[in-house]
Amino acid sequence: MSWQEEIDELARRRALAEKMGGEDKVARQHARGKMDARARIDALLDPGSFREIGKIAGRGSYDENGDLIDLAPSNFIFGRGDIDGRAIVASADDFTVRGGAADAALHRKFVQCEAMAHELRLPLVRMIDGTGGGGSVKTLETMGYTYVPMVPGWEHIVTNLETVPVVALALGPTAGLGAARTVASHYSVMVKGLSQLFAAGPAVAAAIGETVDKEQLGGTEIHCRNGVVDEEVANEAEAFAVARRFLSYLPSSIDRLAARMPCADPVDRREEALLSAVPRDPGQVYAMRRVLAQVFDHGSVFEMGRRWGRAVITAFARLNGWPVAVLASDPSYLGGSWEARTSEKAERFVKLADQFRLPIVHLVDNPGFMIGADAERAGTIRYGVNAMNAIYRARVPLASVIVRRAYGIAGSAMSNAERFQYRFAWPSGDWGSLPIEGGVEVAYKSELEASADPQAHLAAIRARLNKVRSPFRSAEHFSIEDIIDPRDTRPLLCEFADLAWARLSAGRA
Repeated sequence: MSWQEEIDELARRRALAEKMGGEDKVARQHARGKMDARARIDALLDPGSFREIGKIAGRGSYDENGDLIDLAPSNFIFGRGDIDGRAIVASADDFTVRGGAADAALHRKFVQCEAMAHELRLPLVRMIDGTGGGGSVKTLETMGYTYVPMVPGWEHIVTNLETVPVVALALGPTAGLGAARTVASHYSVMVKGLSQLFAAGPAVAAAIGETVDKEQLGGTEIHCRNGVVDEEVANEAEAFAVARRFLSYLPSSIDRLAARMPCADPVDRREEALLSAVPRDPGQVYAMRRVLAQVFDHGSVFEMGRRWGRAVITAFARLNGWPVAVLASDPSYLGGSWEARTSEKAERFVKLADQFRLPIVHLVDNPGFMIGADAERAGTIRYGVNAMNAIYRARVPLASVIVRRAYGIAGSAMSNAERFQYRFAWPSGDWGSLPIEGGVEVAYKSELEASADPQAHLAAIRARLNKVRSPFRSAEHFSIEDIIDPRDTRPLLCEFADLAWARLSAGRA
């Protein structure tokens, strides 16, 4: 006796699930310029690699004989798939079913998705589109009671943040739990003009007297500048591309090491442009991103969080194929001074690198913490010390290159001074407790006041101090380990990467 009748029933239920919210609602989703959930999964993953879990879960409607009439599928789709041949867990909210609200998702599916990622140690990509919360106020009448708030499975979300890479793609309006799931990630992305993120939407904001639309309340201009979300992209295809690339630099979990990639870029490549990259005039800026492109493997620099905390560049890159985490000052923004947001960004990135055991390369041009009343009101020193503490706590190998300035407490946050200093300085290096330009008049106030020609005397003092501030004077006292030709930066950092990864491969973090 065959079970073909049940197999046919299974096929029927799977076909109903693939209709999602129905033809009209799927068409409405596409009309908004958005892909549907199943198309998103196909676009993210390697072709043919997705194995869905719980496909026929949902809410069935039955006739008087108990036979299935229709199936409203869960609006949460998840399963196992591959990215570049590596297994991951992928999930997608289906906005065509109850606007992505969790009351149509079946909580156990959500919980099992998160549990699968951390128990099998697989990276997780969440594609979020909808509220993801408990539905509307009207739901309470349907239920007949209210409840004390809790989020099923949140413990698994916390565990995932500690064990596996988590990517969140906000691909539409995301409110409440949807917004929380977005930010509870290591890398988050929004699509310009398509995605918005907020604790509660415009209708709820109106109740407190604020009349704003979705973009004004939570568009990319807000959240990619305040650090809530890491990246703004132009379309969904770009969101999938950056998710795939982000994961390429990280291991599948904290229990494994990231992969080395084949490298055709010569280790001994010396870029002539680096010799004149830093202007002699300390008041002039230069393009640090150009320096990164010239030092690291061609095409390997992948920046995250470009639009917030802009005085520091945080990026992944490769050296001789080895993945590394890169911190680099950006002198084109606030002169490279660390303000509160920059410090917060640096702290978060260093912790990420240390968690997933990526060596850190720090290119330094830091004149210090941002000063002034606004900086004090923003709590800059607290955020700055937190960033410094993260660098001191990091156990992974770290190499620093002093490209230009390193002043004060912020400058000393380049590395853990109590450990071996794998450090180089360019001849343009300039360091100390306080920039000379800002302290000469104060330190020599009485002497200048007594001078017949204060301006000429000030110029003479500065000329003397400029001799003293030469990096070669520091090298005489072994205050700096090595001064190098800037063109040697890549070969030396490739050597560091080889040594660092040999240590990591031996099982020492």
